[in-house]
Amino acid sequence: MKSSPWWKEATIYQIYPRSFFDSNGDGEGDLPGITAHLDYVQQLGVDAIWLSPFYTSPNKDGGYDVANPRDVDPRFGNLEDAKRLIEQAHQRELRVIADIVPNHFSDQHEWFQAALSAGRGSKERARFHFYDGNTDGTPPNNWISLFGGPSWTQVEDGQYYLHLFDSSQPDLNWDNPEVNEDFEKTLRFWIDLGVDGFRIDVAHGLVKEDVLKNHSDPQGLSNALRLDVAMDPSKRNALLLTVPYFDRQGVHAIYRKWRTLFDSYAGRDIMAVAEAWVHPPENATRYVRPDELHQVFNFDLLTAEFESKALFEVIDRAITLNATVSALPTWALSNHDSPRVASRIGSEQARALALFVFGLPGSAYVFAGQELGLPDGELADSDRQDPSFFRTNGVIKGRDGARVPLPWSGETTPFGFTSAKPWLPISQSWKELTIESELQDPKSSLHLYRNALNLRKDLMTGSGEINWIQSPGHGDKGNSLLSYTRGTVTVIMNLSESAQECDIDGRLLAVSNGTVEGHNGKKVIPARSSAWFSA
Repeated sequence: MKSSPWWKEATIYQIYPRSFFDSNGDGEGDLPGITAHLDYVQQLGVDAIWLSPFYTSPNKDGGYDVANPRDVDPRFGNLEDAKRLIEQAHQRELRVIADIVPNHFSDQHEWFQAALSAGRGSKERARFHFYDGNTDGTPPNNWISLFGGPSWTQVEDGQYYLHLFDSSQPDLNWDNPEVNEDFEKTLRFWIDLGVDGFRIDVAHGLVKEDVLKNHSDPQGLSNALRLDVAMDPSKRNALLLTVPYFDRQGVHAIYRKWRTLFDSYAGRDIMAVAEAWVHPPENATRYVRPDELHQVFNFDLLTAEFESKALFEVIDRAITLNATVSALPTWALSNHDSPRVASRIGSEQARALALFVFGLPGSAYVFAGQELGLPDGELADSDRQDPSFFRTNGVIKGRDGARVPLPWSGETTPFGFTSAKPWLPISQSWKELTIESELQDPKSSLHLYRNALNLRKDLMTGSGEINWIQSPGHGDKGNSLLSYTRGTVTVIMNLSESAQECDIDGRLLAVSNGTVEGHNGKKVIPARSSAWFSA
């Protein structure tokens, strides 16, 4: 009997290398720092690590501006450090997922530098999107960068190049066979070095259509495409339907070709997960059809309110839609591009939601620091480094708050992360949130995660579908409870501000906050809390 692929229901731990651990005292995390703390990661109970970019880069966008995708930036170490990290992870039965950035290169990449020198009509410029401006000298169209400002920058000879993000990130032209060939070379390079999979940045954005046509609402478009939880989702979704550079059909031909490449590594189970925020939600299932990619992120959970109807709809829809293509969903509450879940919905609520989703079928993604219950960092504007902050003149604060380094130990900042000044400041208010402190507290968020993730491995992986017990309109008239059974476990979440009595039999396995009590033959679930019970 063939065993299930390792990634089907894995727990993947996302590491932002610059913020994990500084091994050489320069204020920035690095690959040797990650290697030195793989035991911590393993003991958390995860199956794999996802490394945000560590490639050669001028670092104008947190490493997502890649100047050489087949080498390591000196700030993080070198290729030997990458090899050792992969080998040490594998010795601990941890898979390694690398972040690949196919939508754009850095303007410092040799291709773009060659394009600047080669001039109009050259094969070097054909690797990007270079166009002449309009007759009045304005850019080819009115598209606006997702980081604010125009999506076109003019070069010395008068032509413009397209960049959907920062001007230091020129978009690649995926109609050019050279681009396809180069990225296949990059994929093989890292697979041959030992990586087990890829997270694909802006996976929905590679193919552009109607490049010379204006968009009817460019300012609304720019605002709509941010991972902004305060934004009106209906407006964002309406605009996502009209963009000429996201979720075009041509991307699927690219991923079918990549899938053939991945499958050519017999016995390796190489996987890929797409960062693809698309609308309507069923469009996301196209990325995980049997001959394409393996997973696609469920971004709706990153913005869902802590409210039973909203969470039920997001979770149930993800399970139902993925089933139509014989795939399983992904569950992520935070990442490097979004507010930390503890800041977004509250610390108790974040613990409750984590325990609830850890029981669901599919893969769970945990952003480093989430297991500690870290909120967003407290930053002055003078600390910020996100290009969107500068391109919008400070109107958009950017994503730096989620990227503040981890607090490891000690009584004062920077809490053992570095012996120097950290690249982003770590608040003294995190004193009780260090790894050292939480390891000593059996009621800490870290202990909850360790317990829950090991229970997930033992009791949930491979145990099939869920059966809803309580959900809006199904056994919960007050809309304060969500619960399901899966295998031999019942999972319940009380979203209300007061304790709730429930008819649940079984032994308590875990509770996210407070204490579960018995009363009149019933279980009493604390406010803003989730619990697991065995049958």
